[in-house]
Amino acid sequence: MKRRALYSIRKDYRLFRLLEENMHPDPLKQFSIWMSLALEKEIKDATAMALATVDQAGCPTVRMVLLKGISEKGFVFFTNYDSLKGNDIAHNHHVALAFFWSSLERQIRIEGTAEKISSQESDEYFLSRPLNSQIAAYASPQSKVIPNREYLEEKFSEYEQLLTAEKIKRPDNWGGYRVIPNRIEFWQGRPARLHDRIRYTQINEEWMMERLAP
Repeated sequence: MKRRALYSIRKDYRLFRLLEENMHPDPLKQFSIWMSLALEKEIKDATAMALATVDQAGCPTVRMVLLKGISEKGFVFFTNYDSLKGNDIAHNHHVALAFFWSSLERQIRIEGTAEKISSQESDEYFLSRPLNSQIAAYASPQSKVIPNREYLEEKFSEYEQLLTAEKIKRPDNWGGYRVIPNRIEFWQGRPARLHDRIRYTQINEEWMMERLAP
């Protein structure tokens, strides 16, 4: 792709205004309001979020994961604890999340710390998954190098023969993390690149709201 082709891409944002007086004082409740609208509008992959972690060498890594829970405690996702993201979190629990909903011209950025949820919570979610997804959690050595696609398919077939819906249980190295936020920013696209940015920062267990320049 030619550089000038990228230069010429433009979009003017006009759907909503973001005013402090219309924001909930609790950013987690404000997040739920925005997420409810995204789901109501049937935004494709509305629960998909970028998760950034930092490894032992201080190098950042980012990938997409799915939000599977939201409460007053934080944001929950599930993964293999032995994956790259799991290893990163084990050494540095500071993480960041980002949601982007293009059709709503909205972005949400979250910074905080990640901790494992309880075994009971992880068990409940694992057993709610389709059987094939449960089997895949056993078959895939997530983030490890494998020789080819056939290796993965053979592993899946092996576990498919061993595991049934009645016998299956959550692998010990698979479960959920909760991201406990200390900073959340809501971004609303606006004309002339004068975007609205409202940031919440937690100070002494209270949330402070302030506006940022775009």
